Amino acid sequence: MPIGFVHSERRELTDDDWGDVRSVVRLDAARFTPEALLGLDTFSHAEVVFRFHRVPPHQVQTGARHPRGNPDWPLTGIFAQRGKNRPNRIGVSRCRLLKVAGLDVHVAGLDAVDGTPVLDLKPWLREFGPREEVFQPAWADEVMRRYY
Repeated sequence: MPIGFVHSERRELTDDDWGDVRSVVRLDAARFTPEALLGLDTFSHAEVVFRFHRVPPHQVQTGARHPRGNPDWPLTGIFAQRGKNRPNRIGVSRCRLLKVAGLDVHVAGLDAVDGTPVLDLKPWLREFGPREEVFQPAWADEVMRRYY
């Protein structure tokens, strides 16, 4: 059950240019009061868990595919990429926290479109990031070059 919804000018399902997108995660007023967000504004970033609600069940991928359908990139299993056509259609994004006002959490860089159901919201703590060196394949670098 969603805790709220994304409100954003971004309505199109496009893959890139999310860095400057500003959104509001609005909590469900029937279930929450502003007290649920108390202290969130003391963090610089938030982690938003959401549902890719506009992916129809017949488009869900369970095997391997070329990321973004690009045959120049290797065939890659759905759990080795971050595509929206995932079996449970769950997305996770870390974004910059701009402000909290009432039941509204204002963020930048959330890669979810207007109307997206939000399943959870958490503060981002640096200790949850990798403590070791991070590596990834070259195709992932290419995918992310224009993402944010």
